[in-house]
This record gives sequence, C-alpha cells and structure tokens, in this order.
Amino acid sequence: MELENKFKKVTLGHEEGFGAPCLKCKEKCEGFELHFWRKICRNCKCGQEEHSIFSNNEDDRKVGKLFEDTKYTALIAKLKTDGIPTYKRNVMILTSPVSAKKDVSFNTVTYEWAPPVQNQALARRYMELIPKDKQPVAGSEGAQYRKKQLAKQLPAHDQDPSKCHELSPNEVKQMEQFVKIYKNSVLGVGDVRIPKEVESQASGAGRSTNGSLSTLTTVKGTDDKVAAEKGSTYCCFQCKENMKEGDPAVYAERAGYDKLWHPSCFVCFTCNELLVDMIYFWRNGKLYCGRHYCDSEKPRCAGCDELIFSNEYTQAESLNWHLKHFCCFDCDCVLAGEIYVMVNDKPVCKPCYVKNHAVSCQGCHNAIDPEVQRVSYNGFHWHAAAECFVCSCCSKCLIGQKFMPIEGMVFCSVECKKKLSS
Repeated sequence: MELENKFKKVTLGHEEGFGAPCLKCKEKCEGFELHFWRKICRNCKCGQEEHSIFSNNEDDRKVGKLFEDTKYTALIAKLKTDGIPTYKRNVMILTSPVSAKKDVSFNTVTYEWAPPVQNQALARRYMELIPKDKQPVAGSEGAQYRKKQLAKQLPAHDQDPSKCHELSPNEVKQMEQFVKIYKNSVLGVGDVRIPKEVESQASGAGRSTNGSLSTLTTVKGTDDKVAAEKGSTYCCFQCKENMKEGDPAVYAERAGYDKLWHPSCFVCFTCNELLVDMIYFWRNGKLYCGRHYCDSEKPRCAGCDELIFSNEYTQAESLNWHLKHFCCFDCDCVLAGEIYVMVNDKPVCKPCYVKNHAVSCQGCHNAIDPEVQRVSYNGFHWHAAAECFVCSCCSKCLIGQKFMPIEGMVFCSVECKKKLSS
C-alpha cells in the first residue's frame, strides 16, 4: 500500500480534481480518484470528462498550449507569473432591461465563450443558430457540454508528452514531431463572417486577416449564374442547404474560403459533435475534432486513451493496446495469454468476471463460469447440467426438452406447475 501511494504521487498529477463529483453517477461515486495510468475514476470507472474537474483556468491553459507556436498566437497570452500560454477566450456578457412595476431591472446572460468577432450582434446571432442546449451560458447545460467537449475533443495527452504515462525518450521525440506537424498543417480556428462580406472582400481587396480569399463562396440555386451575380444564395458545405440571407456562416481557412458552414453544421466528421470553440483539424476534405484527427493518423490505446508511438503494440477485440495496457479492467492484471471476457467492451480476467460480473444459476445459485455452457431464458440462467436445469417440481432434467417458464422457475408439464402452485 505504501508503495502504491508513493507511486501515485509521481504520476500524472493524481491530486488534481481529487474528490470531484461524477456528473453521470451522481452520489453513487465517492468522488474522483484518477487511476494510476487509465484516464478514468477508480471509484466509478467513468472518464475524467464525466467529472466536475476542469476549471476555466485549466481549460484555457490547455488550449493556450495548443495554439502556442501557431498562426493563432493572437488568441493566447502569457502570464507574467509563470509564462504559461493561456487562451484568451472571448467571454460575452449580454445585458437587457426587464420591465417591472416600479423599477427597471436588468437581465444579464454570460457566455463563457463566444466567437472572437468585434461585432457583438454577429456573435449573438451565431449563438442563436446553434442548439440551445449547447450554448455555453454560464451555469447552464450548454456550459457543461462545452467543458466536456474540451476534455473529449482536445485531450491534453494528445499534445503534451508530460501528460502521458511512461513514454520513452524516442516516443517523446516522435510525439513532439507529430504535434508540430499537425499544428503547422491541419489545425485551425473557425472564422465567423457574413457571406456577402466575404464575397465582397474576395472580389475587392482579395485578402483577409486570416488568410487568402482565393475564390468566391459556393453558390447554390436554380439558376447558379443569376444567384452568383446577386450574391444572395450560399450553400453549406455540410448539409448542402442554402444559408439564410444575412445570417453568419463559419469559414475554415485551411479548407479555403470557397466553403462555408451553418454554425450548427460546423461539426466533426467522425463524432458529428460541434467543434468546441470552432477549433478544427482539416484533413482530406473533412473537418475533425482533435481526438478524431489524431485517431485517423495514429493508433490509440484502448487502455490508457493515449496515442501509440511505439512500433510494438497489440490488437484485440478490434482495438489497439499498448503491450502493457491490455489488462483486466477490474484488477489490472496483464491478460497476455490469459482467458478473459469482454464486459461492456472492456476485457476482464476470468477470476474478476466470476467474482464481479458472472450471472447466478437459478438451479444451484452459484456463479456460472464463462467457459461453462449455460441455458438462458428471459433474463434467467442455468448451468446446462442435468442437476441444474430441471423441473422446479419433479426435478426432471429439461435439457433438450420442452419447458414452461414461470418467474425464474421452469416446469416440465402443466401438472407439475399446478402441483407447485396449489
């Protein structure tokens, strides 16, 4: 026990978020306690993103590090105290008067994030165009959704080797190179614009503060030539539907300004979730969140959730695993060469399965070994043995025979059923 506690202190910052409540399990979880190499809670087995751990400050530092050494350095600042790059989120506060009998009060709504545009009316309209339950209003379901997506879409261990578990010097070098490449070639931040203004700028000055406007925005209509001349109909790259006149669209510089998206359509190709804070990765004509872009480039360990930079890893159950991380989900024993059972898509060793997950036999009331044949019917189970799967009245073996099931009991005939119920 002393060795385990000592080890925990030198790995992955285990005191961070300790005891935080689980948003999914509620009171069933005793509080967050990070597993020593999995990115899950040891108490409830839920992920870090399911717990109320991450503060705005921690999130801002993570995104700030992502934007460091990129063209998006205007979105970060470095604190004088520690020099750590921090994300300069655009927080939007809307105040509107509310009529009352005597005095006029004010209703204030704070958005924990808003598009970094100077025109607040444009940012407000953008917010109105995304689903209400995903609008990051402070204290709302939408704000919690944003925090969860920051943790899920942009895991710190996909960009920072210090957040990973026991990387070799060579793996650290490979990861740093991988991160450098994606920062330079695929990482981007959405640009909220009015399509007409983009078209006008492309036709006139031809340049934007975010990059080159090489082509006009896509136009769709019954008469494309007339529509193009009027500049009134624009087609969303995702849903292929027209934009509403005057509504803002989202542009992705790396995709080119000939493409645009409805705010609610600016989503990851893989998970179809809104790209948190419009942070995207553009690859082969598709938008990805950080997690799923990395998944398309590198195998990800199903055990620790980290990208695999080692040449040696294993594949099991259609998933990838570090060699040392193909372990029992309950006791962490290595499963190489051992019998295991998949429980909720997680491998569990035979002893843990029998102890924690195995169903009980209705006949002998003992756990049913995963390697033993069983009879299952309507949520009830029996050993497929002459002494277990028997008539509840006369004990006749029912293997291969017709039977009558009644609330966990089985009968060989109507007569036996009547005898037991009389």
